[in-house]
Amino acid sequence: MEIPPIEHATYIAVPPKVVYETLTTSNGWDAWFTEGTTVDARKGGSIRLRWKNFGAGRWTTEDGGPVIEADPPHRFVFQWSPGAQPTTVAFDIEPMGSGALLRITESGYRQGAGDLAACIGCAVGWGEALTLLKFYLEHGVTYAIVPDDAEKKNGS
Repeated sequence: MEIPPIEHATYIAVPPKVVYETLTTSNGWDAWFTEGTTVDARKGGSIRLRWKNFGAGRWTTEDGGPVIEADPPHRFVFQWSPGAQPTTVAFDIEPMGSGALLRITESGYRQGAGDLAACIGCAVGWGEALTLLKFYLEHGVTYAIVPDDAEKKNGS
């Protein structure tokens, strides 16, 4: 049985084209969220998201899959496998005033411990990601590097 999709939305005060380019290029992702991501943003292409020592948990991981749809500057869809099987991530970008309404939907999680844990993590993670993207595109603010234990002990 499929779990209901993850859904988030936010208004970003930049043109839709800027949002789309940020979500469909390696440099775009790496500027605000990842490190070493690769994107071939065409239908049949692929995306590989990479994180290194990310966030408070200092997570290092990567995941990705095929690009399912690329309709600049309106829609970008890919698959990845944060749980037991691939899920589909869709970014929909609508013009709104001088900015853009960005919606993300992730679907395909099923009942089961592996998928349920991944779904909960991604539900929280996508909400954080949209906030980080908004702050980056509107204000140039990026996620700071979290100090490691040695730096904390030395007061650096």
